[in-house]
Amino acid sequence: QVQLVESGGGLAQAGGSLRLSCAASGHTFRNYAMGWFRQAPGKEREFVAAITRSASSTYYADSVKGRFTISRAGAKDTVYLQMNSLKPEDTAVYYCAADSSKSTYSISLPLVPDYWGQGTQVTVSS
Repeated sequence: QVQLVESGGGLAQAGGSLRLSCAASGHTFRNYAMGWFRQAPGKEREFVAAITRSASSTYYADSVKGRFTISRAGAKDTVYLQMNSLKPEDTAVYYCAADSSKSTYSISLPLVPDYWGQGTQVTVSS
């Protein structure tokens, strides 16, 4: 069992930045590819970013490419999502996810998460 706890959400102005964190516990962090998803009101949950077990490769949705950066700190069992140049359309609940099915150095999307966090709200005002 893996527990994922997100933090760092909140209110930002358009053009601003936020950094989300996801702390993992309960199992070996390095055994999981990690990802971020988001769900806006009235919309389906969508993929945002992913990072391999080794942190050697990252993947992004086209809508966030060049603005968001995913990273992981193995020593802290934490994955981050640095969000820059925020837009109102980035407003959503952001979820952290862990996927044990992917190989160490590459990911064939989509992620198929075994575990999800509870989500953290991000609101971007215009």
